[in-house]
Amino acid sequence: QVQLVESGGGLVQAGGSLRLSCAASRRTFSTYAVGWFRQAPGKEREFVAAISGSGGSTLYADSVKGRFTISRDNAKNTVYLRMNSLKPEDTAVYYCAARPLGGLGLAAYEYNYWGQGTQVTVSS
Repeated sequence: QVQLVESGGGLVQAGGSLRLSCAASRRTFSTYAVGWFRQAPGKEREFVAAISGSGGSTLYADSVKGRFTISRDNAKNTVYLRMNSLKPEDTAVYYCAARPLGGLGLAAYEYNYWGQGTQVTVSS
């Protein structure tokens, strides 16, 4: 069982930056791939980025490539999502999710554990 807690969301103007954190309860967190997803009102949850357990492999949605960076610090059991050049269309609740072993996943159903989400609002 892994418990995930997101933090770092908030209100920011377009063009600004935020860094989200996803803290995990499990000591063997380095064996889990982690993904970030987001869900805007009235829309389906969508993939944003993912990182392998070691941090050596990453994957990004086309909509955030070049603006967002996913990273992790396994000594702190934490995964980060650095978001630069934010746009109003990035407004959503952002969730982190974890899956044991295996490769990077693009689909929500591939992840076993989810955090409660953190709201990101980008004003124009």
